[in-house]
Amino acid sequence: MQEESLEQIDLNISGMTCSSCVATVEKSLNKVPGAKATVNLATETAHILVPEGTSPKSLIEAVTKAGYTAKLRTDETESFSRSRGMGIRVLLSALLTIPVVVLSMWHSVHHKVDDYILEQLRNLNIPEPLYSATGWLVIGLTAPVVLIIAWPIHRAALRNLTHPTMDNLISLGALSAFSWSIYANSTGAGDIYAEVAASVVTFIVLGRYLESRAKKRAGSALAHLLSLNPKEVTILRGGEEIKAPIANLQIGDRCVVRPGDRIPTDGVIIEGVSAVDNSLLTGESLPVDVHPGTNVIAGAINTSGRLVIEARRIGNDTELARITKMVLTAQGEKAPIQKLVDRISSVFVPIVIALSIATFAAWYFLDNPIQDAVRAAVAVLVIACPCALGLATPVALLVATGKGASQGIVLRKTSSLEIAPKITTVVLDKTGTLTTGVMKVQSITVPDLGKNSPGISQHDLLMAVHSLENESSHPIAGAITRYLSDQGIGRKSLSDFVDTPGQGVAARVSFGESSLPVLIGTPESIRRATVSLHPDIEAAIAAARLRGNSLAVVAVDGVAVAVFEVGDSLRSDAAATIKAFQEGKIQIWLITGDNEAAAHQIALEVGIPTKNVIALATPERKIAKIKELRASGEKVLMIGDGINDAAAIAEADLSMALGTGTDTAIASADITLLRNTLGTAISAINLAKSTLRIIRGNLGWAFIYNLIGIPIAALGLLNPMYAGGAMAASSLFVVLNSLRLNRTTTLAA
Repeated sequence: MQEESLEQIDLNISGMTCSSCVATVEKSLNKVPGAKATVNLATETAHILVPEGTSPKSLIEAVTKAGYTAKLRTDETESFSRSRGMGIRVLLSALLTIPVVVLSMWHSVHHKVDDYILEQLRNLNIPEPLYSATGWLVIGLTAPVVLIIAWPIHRAALRNLTHPTMDNLISLGALSAFSWSIYANSTGAGDIYAEVAASVVTFIVLGRYLESRAKKRAGSALAHLLSLNPKEVTILRGGEEIKAPIANLQIGDRCVVRPGDRIPTDGVIIEGVSAVDNSLLTGESLPVDVHPGTNVIAGAINTSGRLVIEARRIGNDTELARITKMVLTAQGEKAPIQKLVDRISSVFVPIVIALSIATFAAWYFLDNPIQDAVRAAVAVLVIACPCALGLATPVALLVATGKGASQGIVLRKTSSLEIAPKITTVVLDKTGTLTTGVMKVQSITVPDLGKNSPGISQHDLLMAVHSLENESSHPIAGAITRYLSDQGIGRKSLSDFVDTPGQGVAARVSFGESSLPVLIGTPESIRRATVSLHPDIEAAIAAARLRGNSLAVVAVDGVAVAVFEVGDSLRSDAAATIKAFQEGKIQIWLITGDNEAAAHQIALEVGIPTKNVIALATPERKIAKIKELRASGEKVLMIGDGINDAAAIAEADLSMALGTGTDTAIASADITLLRNTLGTAISAINLAKSTLRIIRGNLGWAFIYNLIGIPIAALGLLNPMYAGGAMAASSLFVVLNSLRLNRTTTLAA
C-alpha cells in the first residue's frame, strides 16, 4: 500500500511503564487492518498510519483490549503537560513506609515497641498475638501501601498477565514479600519482609513521579514550540477591530498585531513598521526589522510598533504548523537502535520471572531457609529494570528534538541522528545554499566620459534608472529598485516606456527642461544601440562575467554611462562552515547548475577544491554523483534548497534543506535548517553526535545495571528493599542523563 493513501492518527496512551508495554500496544494496534503503528514511551503517544476512512474508535478499542487506555490526541501539547497526580500518593506512601522501615531495621526500637505493646495487652487482659506484636503493626502499616497505593500497579499487572511487563515484576515482588510477612509472623517461620514490600512500592511511586517530572522537562522546549500559535486574533472587518478565535481567520483577512503580541498567521505587512523576534522559531538572536511588504510568520513576536497583517497562510498551512507536524512525526518514528532495544525488551520480563523462580528453587532445594529463598527471589524481581531500556532512546530523542527546534534545527526523521556522525562527504548546491539566493546590487560603475558625457549628474542618472527599473518585473530590475530605494534615491517622470523581453527597458525621462531617451539592458543590446563602450564599462562587464554575475548597462541619449553588477551574495558564514567540515575530515563537493565561472569563483571564495566542483549540473547529474560517492563507501550528506535539489536530497544518506528553500526540498529532507545560516548544518551534526553519545550511555548503563544487579540479587547479596531503590534510581538516571542535552549551551562535537 502506498503511503499517499494513508492518513495519520495520533493517540495518547495511558498505563505504559516500560518497553514491554510499548511492544504490547504496538502489536495490538498493528492488528487493526492496514495499520502501521509506532509507540513512544517518553511522550506516551501512538503514531499510526491507517487506510483513509479508518475509524479512530477501532484503534482505541485495540489499545483497551490490550489493557491500556487511549484517547484521540487533539492538542499537540497534551503529551508534554499531563500530570498524573502522583504527589499525594508519594507523600502517603512515604509517611507509612518510614515507620515500617524504622521498626523493621532497628532491632532495639523493634523490641522496645514490642515490649510496650505486649505490656498494654496484658493490662487489658487481651491474649498475646501470635509471634510478634510489632510485626503485626508493621504489616498493618504496610497493607495500605501494598494494597491501595500500589493498586494501579496490580491492576496493570492483571491486565498484562499474558504479556508480562515491569508492573508484573513489581506487583509479584511486593505481594510475595507482603504475603510471606503475614505467614512468617503468624507461624514464626522466619523474618518478615514487610519493609521490603512497602519500600519497593514507595521507591517505584517516587521514581515514577520524578521520572514524570523529568520527562516533562525533557519535552519543555518542544512543548513551548507547540504552544506558540495564539488562540485569538484581532481581525479588521468594516474598519472595526474584532477579537475572534484563531479558527475564524480566513485567507485575505487583515489582522492587527500590537507590540508584545505574537503574530497569528503567515502573511504580509500592510501597515506599520516594527521589529519581530523569530528566536523561538529559528533560533535567531536579533529581532528583524519589518515594514509594509515584508513577509512574517506565525509565532513570531511583534516587539514594537502596531502592525496590520494580511493573512496568506492559515491553520495547518502556516510555517509553524509545518514545523510542528515534522517534529511530531519524528517523535512517532523509531530510530534503528530503538527497534533493536524493543526486540530485547519484549523477552526481558518473562526471562526475569523465570530467573526469579529458578532462584527460589535453587535456594530452597539447596537446604537454605525458606525465608532466604523468598528474599533472593523477590530481590531478583525487584532489581530488574526494563524501564531504563525502554526510556534510554526515546527520552534522549525527545530532548534532542526540542533542543534542535529551539536552535532552528527541525528533525523530520529521528533516524538521521544515527547517520549524521558517520558522514564523510557533504554535497552542496550553490544558489540558496552557499549563497543567500537573493539578487543584490554588487557594484555600480560610472566612468568619467569627459566630453562624451550626456551632461547629467550622477544623482539624476540614478533617479532615471530607478524610474525605469521600477516599471519592470525582471529579477535584476527588482534588485536594482530595492537597492536604490534603500539608498533614498527618488524617481523621475517618464514617458514612452517600452519593455522588450531579453533586451531591456527604454523610456524618455525628464531631466529639468529636457527629455532624454534612457535605455537599460544587456551588454549586447546596449552595444547595438551605441557606438562603443567605455573601457571601464568593458572591464566591469568582463569582471562580472568572471564572477558569474548578471549585468544591466545604462545608456542615456545613445551613450553608455553606467553598468550595474547584480548577483547572488555569499552567505556570511559559508567559508567558516566549509572550513569546519574540512577540519572534521569531511570532504566537500559543490554541484550546481550554474556556469563554470560562477561555480569556480564561489568555490575559490569558500575554500572548496577545484577538482570537487561540478558546474552546469542537471538534477540527474547530481543524483549520479551522489550514487557514485555512496558506491565508493562514502556516507553522503546533501544540503540544498531548490526544487532541482529534491531528488538529490532523497538519494543521499542524510539530507538537510534550508528553511528558506522550497517546500519540495524541505519535504524531502531529513533535517530542516530554519536559521538563515549555513553553519546550522554543523550544529545539527554536533547535536546528533551529542545525542548518540547520550543514547549509548543510557543503553550501556541499562544493560550493565541489569547484567550486574540480577546475579547479585540471585546470590542473596542484595536486600530487596535496596533493590527497589536501585531499580527506581536506574530509570531516573536515564532520564536525567538525557536532560544533559538541554543544559548544553553550545552544541560541540
